Amino acid sequence: MRIIAGKAKGHRLKAPKGTTTRPATDLVRGAIFSILETTTGDWAQVLDLFAGSGALGIEALSRGAGWVDFVEHKPRCCGIIRQNLEKTKLTAQAHIYCCSVAKALSFLDKEYSIILMDPPYSNPSI
Repeated sequence: MRIIAGKAKGHRLKAPKGTTTRPATDLVRGAIFSILETTTGDWAQVLDLFAGSGALGIEALSRGAGWVDFVEHKPRCCGIIRQNLEKTKLTAQAHIYCCSVAKALSFLDKEYSIILMDPPYSNPSI
């Protein structure tokens, strides 16, 4: 898995091991950002829910987002997001909230120009 475009293009990202987290593939991320780049002009504040490896939010930062808030409840994944941000030198433009999405939504009071969500499909409560 790698960053597709922008200032961090080509950087390989770590992904959580196992089958409980499945990062969005390069092809899927490419399609998402192709649509966003033609329809969205404001990339100032981005929210990445169910962030997993952080691939979606880091792709947004690489393509010019001003700030990304990552929300992920698994501590192991939060560590991987941190490592991926450090590797791509984008740490200064991000914050990682290691808590449930429900909890984060109860206190995040920013207006976001883009909200990215890649929830686990095995969780029927979402």
